Amino acid sequence: MMPQRSKTMARLRTGCGLLAALSILSGCGVFRPTPIPRGSLIEADDYNQLVPGTSTRADAVDLLGSATTKGAFDDNTWIYISMTTYLRPIDFPGVKKQQVVVLKFNNAGALESMRTLSRRDARPVAMISQVTPTPGTSINILQQILGNVGRYNPMQNMMGSSGNMGSGGGGMMNSNSGPGHFGSGNTL
Repeated sequence: MMPQRSKTMARLRTGCGLLAALSILSGCGVFRPTPIPRGSLIEADDYNQLVPGTSTRADAVDLLGSATTKGAFDDNTWIYISMTTYLRPIDFPGVKKQQVVVLKFNNAGALESMRTLSRRDARPVAMISQVTPTPGTSINILQQILGNVGRYNPMQNMMGSSGNMGSGGGGMMNSNSGPGHFGSGNTL
């Protein structure tokens, strides 16, 4: 039979051994973030088959599929976006690889130019903390508390179902039969 102190020391050694094993295993590939492919996953072999001047929109769709997006002001610009991300704890996903292929067609549908952009070509965009004020959206605490006083009408559904279908209307509903017309309540 082991004395109490020996049992405690044995448990402590076992716990330290398990902690050491976990810290060693944490460096293994099992705990690495899993890459997550997103967007139009196209390979260089696919878009290198497109030849400016001879390829058409149909060729691009056959090789690459439909575009991720088109130009905002020009439907002749097709953009294929591909990225590989990984999850980061308590943060936005990290971008491991990013590729953008921009195809520009003429009005006849023939490919004029092709550009590939990588993550090095990206420009960081900084967010600003300012807010654009819009009139009528700022309300005080009293307006928030009293804003719904008088808007609840338990008889609304009962009154709304009768009287809306008039015989002179030919089965048409009254123009004021929508929600909020029976008891509009208090507005501040």
